[in-house]
Amino acid sequence: MSSTPAAREPDDRDPNGNSSYGHKPFKRSRSHFADRITADGRDGWPVEAGRYRLVVSRACPWASRALVSRRLLGLESALSLAVADPLQDDRSWRFTLDEGGRDPVLGIRYLSEAYEAREHDHPGGVSVPAIVDVPSKALVTNDYQQITLDLATEWTGLHRPGAPDLYPERLRDEIDEVMEGIYRDVNNGVYRAGFAGEQGEYEAAYVDVFRRLDLVSERLAGQRYLVGDTLTEADIRLFTTLVRFDAVYHGHFKCNRNKLTEDPVLWAYVRDLYQTPGFGDTVDFDHIKQHYYRVHTGINPTGIVPLGPDLSGWLTPHHREELGGRPFGDGTPPGPVPPGEEVPARGKP
Repeated sequence: MSSTPAAREPDDRDPNGNSSYGHKPFKRSRSHFADRITADGRDGWPVEAGRYRLVVSRACPWASRALVSRRLLGLESALSLAVADPLQDDRSWRFTLDEGGRDPVLGIRYLSEAYEAREHDHPGGVSVPAIVDVPSKALVTNDYQQITLDLATEWTGLHRPGAPDLYPERLRDEIDEVMEGIYRDVNNGVYRAGFAGEQGEYEAAYVDVFRRLDLVSERLAGQRYLVGDTLTEADIRLFTTLVRFDAVYHGHFKCNRNKLTEDPVLWAYVRDLYQTPGFGDTVDFDHIKQHYYRVHTGINPTGIVPLGPDLSGWLTPHHREELGGRPFGDGTPPGPVPPGEEVPARGKP
């Protein structure tokens, strides 16, 4: 989690980082490592099957974008996956879910080791998603705003047959405009509300969140997807916030004007996406709740994780197909989740 000029989260390496949430102004820092992995390798990092490893936390909405994109595009065999423990400590995201507490490919215990291999004493925190160069075990990029765009446009030579075009050139201006408002007011807005240290700061963010959600709800009332009649990057970016809304943002971040389940349009839209291969099969509700409620001790000092909400509604009919639209355009759905990447039963409805 972390990035862009709009704000900065507490440094993951700061011993007071977790407890400082809600006690100092919230800023999300710009990605320090913004190299791009491209088809022509112009930044020194050419697209190459098997060379890179994507490090994520299933708790993190920014990392979840990359999880969804990778699945939809069929890049699982080309870009391997490391899943960090949702409970990072003051040394950063850690690989305690793996045998021996080490990532089996990179051989490291903490993601911070890949950051240090790239630049010793680098500024900023240790964030996910991160793409690491396997041969050198050094970080390549943590620019979450660009990573998924490049997976869609630069990694095309490794896409599966039938992969959707998630960033079609003819729609990019509209996609960018829609994503900008959603990022500012929703993706980042819930954090501005949740980590606000003053009443006025919180109220301003709260107003922005629900003003934008109302606009998005109006937009989606008559069309199945945000832009055009197929899935795009814009839908991925909205989904990763909406899927967390009732579980953590409504209560933990005090975005409580209404639950997502109380907006018929948005609730149907996000269920439609959740039930689409490549979306819901990347979501771990257990990791999401464990991370937010146990790591953000500044705003939940007891560390108590709520038992709710009831997840059974995620699998109920949504009827969004009645609006038309073709989720994958002229393409096809992704195949089954690769062995070893399945979300455990406790994280699913």
